[in-house]
Amino acid sequence: MDEADKNVEMWKIKRLIKSLETARGNGTSMISLIIPPKDQISRVAKMLADEYGTASNIKSRVNRLSVLSAITSVQSKLKLFNRVPDNGLVVYCGTIVTDEGKEKKVNIDFEPFRPINTSLYLCDNKFHTEALNDLLADDSKFGFIIMDGNGALFATLSGNTRDIITKFTVELPKKHGRGGQSALRFARLRVEKRHNYVRRVAEVSAQCFLTNDKVNVAGIVLAGSADFKTELSQTDMFDPRLKDKIIKIVDISYGGENGFNQAIELAADALANVKFMQEKRLILAYFDEISQDTGKYCFGVEDTLKALEMGAVLTLVVWENLDTTRYVFKLPNSEVEKVTFLSREQEKNREHFVDKETGVDYEIAEKMSLIEWFANNYKRFGTTLEIVTDRSQEGSQFVKGFGGIGGILRYRVDFDADHPDLDDDDLVDLDDDDYM
Repeated sequence: MDEADKNVEMWKIKRLIKSLETARGNGTSMISLIIPPKDQISRVAKMLADEYGTASNIKSRVNRLSVLSAITSVQSKLKLFNRVPDNGLVVYCGTIVTDEGKEKKVNIDFEPFRPINTSLYLCDNKFHTEALNDLLADDSKFGFIIMDGNGALFATLSGNTRDIITKFTVELPKKHGRGGQSALRFARLRVEKRHNYVRRVAEVSAQCFLTNDKVNVAGIVLAGSADFKTELSQTDMFDPRLKDKIIKIVDISYGGENGFNQAIELAADALANVKFMQEKRLILAYFDEISQDTGKYCFGVEDTLKALEMGAVLTLVVWENLDTTRYVFKLPNSEVEKVTFLSREQEKNREHFVDKETGVDYEIAEKMSLIEWFANNYKRFGTTLEIVTDRSQEGSQFVKGFGGIGGILRYRVDFDADHPDLDDDDLVDLDDDDYM
């Protein structure tokens, strides 16, 4: 899974946590079940059968029936699995009370996008999502190159996991020569050996941090004593793709593993800032297309969707709190579907749509937030989805100035020309202010 896909999955988990945290039920009929990888479905099924027997003794009839119903639903869900998925299994099931005071059954199951090493079974009046927060911890992998006069070490850091990929030692001549050779010749040999050392570090760096011609880490930290690290960052022997990924150069007192630990501490602020910087770079690249008037950009719901339908969008950029909802509605007793998009303000009390010309009432067949629809469907448009925040100055400008939705295009698109695949007839004839 690449970085962009992982960000989309994290956004989905964030959204799910938010909706589950606010859900409340009557009694203790809301089940939170987390099964870690390599656990046995049979063990969990037996545990649920025991819980069913215990729940049969609940005195309150309403609560007893709700709990038994929830346990039965979870048991049915588990029968669909022969084994626990590779990353574990998360199930939330129960009857919640909606804002209107109505009861609604919820039954959610999914395999997390990374292993969840927690075992949990709770029956309560709310869902327990604490364990899901671990999935949101940023586990970007960072590369470290530690250089000093005795050798070099290459390692990665991901979350709290430190991995040493390889290391080698080197014997470099000191500044003071022995007798028997000229100072010039000695100085030349010393420079040559240092040069060869830097060359070897550059070559091993490429082997460690490039996979299939792509950089396999989110950022690289160069650390060392003396000026070896600076030489490496400036030399043409160091792969330019790796050079672009350097996020910090730090001075350390030791080499080897002690130097690695010291470098992690000194680079902590830069590591935390990487995601923020990636987002800034992405939005600046979008602004560059606009400032250079390349025509390879779009913004707003209507133009962005046109460009997506054409397969022209290389990178789709969407604000994480975009408040537009996508409606699919149908003519009664008909398969004819039509789509429109409303902001939160426009959709208040909107339960149906009426065609101005025919007076026909359209039934709502589907209602989903636009960003959620993008998260589920972006791959079929051949685009990369980037979900951004408004925490940076650039992000805030993107949200306020461009509505929080836009795209970097593969080629120039003329949005003034009618697009043949999207006739006006495809949209219901609503009042003008119903369009974004």
